Amino acid sequence: MAKQNKQKSSNKLRLIGGSYRSRTLDFPDVEGLRPTPDRVRETVFNWLQSYVPRSRCLDLFAGSGGLGLEAASRGAETVVMIEANKLAAKQLKTNIDLLQSNSCQIHNQTAESFLAKTAEKPFDIVFIDPPYQADMWTEIAELLESNQWLAEDAMIYLECPSHAELPKLPTNWIQKKDKKAGEVRYCLFEIDA
Repeated sequence: MAKQNKQKSSNKLRLIGGSYRSRTLDFPDVEGLRPTPDRVRETVFNWLQSYVPRSRCLDLFAGSGGLGLEAASRGAETVVMIEANKLAAKQLKTNIDLLQSNSCQIHNQTAESFLAKTAEKPFDIVFIDPPYQADMWTEIAELLESNQWLAEDAMIYLECPSHAELPKLPTNWIQKKDKKAGEVRYCLFEIDA
């Protein structure tokens, strides 16, 4: 029983800053779902602090919702969260309702299917944190570029394993930041228009 409670309590996400600061939300126990650690999220949003207010954000592998909900908390105008897992998407919807967030939308589909069409309106900030074993970084980057999902001066957050080389990315993605924390390598890129 204690082991089960320990597992259950670990499926919590704490929002760090903004209007939802210190709110704790649940996320399901889904294989491959690993929320971006608090200290990494704090660093990332320090990097993005001047870009987030009034921005359009796209969280392509939303999982626990940590990146997308943090962006909404910090004043993003629109946050579109894509999550393929039905259980995780359902919990994201519950958390959006709990926060009474009007800026968030959740789509229960794969990132590839969402990006397969041409964008109606590009995004200012994109979060790319796929399951590591799927090795989808290059494919996702190509879809973002070819279907006009990125605003001229878009910022792209990318998370990958710390022991790996960066994936092949478009040449107009200029690396601005690059850090490691344990098993996580996290980078920020800016589009060179």
